[in-house]
Amino acid sequence: MKQGRASLSFPLLLIVPFLLSCGGEGYDRIRNLRSAGQTIICFGDSLTEGVGASQGEDYPSVLSRLIAAPVVNAGHRGDTTADALNRLARDVLEKNPRLVILLLGGNDFLRQVPAGDTRKNLETIVQRIQERGAMVVITGMKLGLFTDEYGAMMENIAEKFGALLVPQVTKGILTDSKLKSDPIHPNGAGYRLIAERVAEKVKPLLARADRERGARAGA
Repeated sequence: MKQGRASLSFPLLLIVPFLLSCGGEGYDRIRNLRSAGQTIICFGDSLTEGVGASQGEDYPSVLSRLIAAPVVNAGHRGDTTADALNRLARDVLEKNPRLVILLLGGNDFLRQVPAGDTRKNLETIVQRIQERGAMVVITGMKLGLFTDEYGAMMENIAEKFGALLVPQVTKGILTDSKLKSDPIHPNGAGYRLIAERVAEKVKPLLARADRERGARAGA
């Protein structure tokens, strides 16, 4: 029996790293990897705009420094997903997007917008961005004391449409007074943590997308 277990472990040592390297974050399934767009855009509400942070401490500004690339802050305080959908063309689609990072849903939750409406708006936003030829990153949040229906919603939408998910992007921030400027907004340190979590996923995505672009150019 011992010999049998030993004989099985050797191929597993080879196979598991291979599977991890092939699967990774699942970048192969991200739609529009070879996007011809140029602009990286953070699209959302006050958490994207940076309410509660000093100038240059909002998460898109910090993200720009972390990934060493320009990032457009298209956040607008108070936006629901319906509000964001109404300004999508002007603030995102007309800016030649390559990658759009969505951070939306908090105001829907606070205003008790039906979850079905939130989902429909988010799916429409994702579809229109992808139709424009850009990649989409969806950031998830836990909204609610006992349930996490938004987290599951974001995960499902990302899977359905071939978007990259950054889960629990505000985890531990809005429950820590050292990371908040008020009850519902981070401070500079909190926004930096959001930016780091997004950058951890986005940097390898952009690296993979750059390779895909190079492959297309050389074809």
